[in-house]
Amino acid sequence: MKSIRIATAILALTATSALAENPMVGGAPMYDTKNIVENAVNSKDHTTLVAAVQAAGLVETLQGAGPFTVFAPTNDAFAKLPAGTVDTLLKPENKDQLTKILTCHVVAANAMSDAISKMIDDDKGAHPVKTVGGCEFTAMKDGDKIQIKDGQGNVATVTIADVKQSNGVIHVIDTVLLPAS
Repeated sequence: MKSIRIATAILALTATSALAENPMVGGAPMYDTKNIVENAVNSKDHTTLVAAVQAAGLVETLQGAGPFTVFAPTNDAFAKLPAGTVDTLLKPENKDQLTKILTCHVVAANAMSDAISKMIDDDKGAHPVKTVGGCEFTAMKDGDKIQIKDGQGNVATVTIADVKQSNGVIHVIDTVLLPAS
């Protein structure tokens, strides 16, 4: 009977630590058994991103096998854009531009923050990041925080790193990344 209680306690600890591995995002648990879209739709901080992904027709792609690293801007990041920008981008006639911006937030790899940090260090403080949208950004650090500089010189800081997904990883960022003009 004692060995059953010990085994039950070990299973409970294992289950708890497995759930604790992924941070909460937007008030919702993020499950490493779900794909990027399945998790993102539950984050109250990513409703604008989810609407944009839907408008751009990228849902099926981001539910694919990957691996993908997504730098996921929050609603507050989208709110920092000039007034009317998001509404304009969500219009059907601007789908190509929206798709370009969104795919510039995606890297075709499963890049955890420790690997990104090592690449930055190995490249003496600035590592080029090539996205599936054809953008080239620069990964750098401010102390322990990873930052991404976009094609227009804007800098996004990773606020929540290493949110594991079944098809990659999400890093929550505080600024929308834009391609070079």
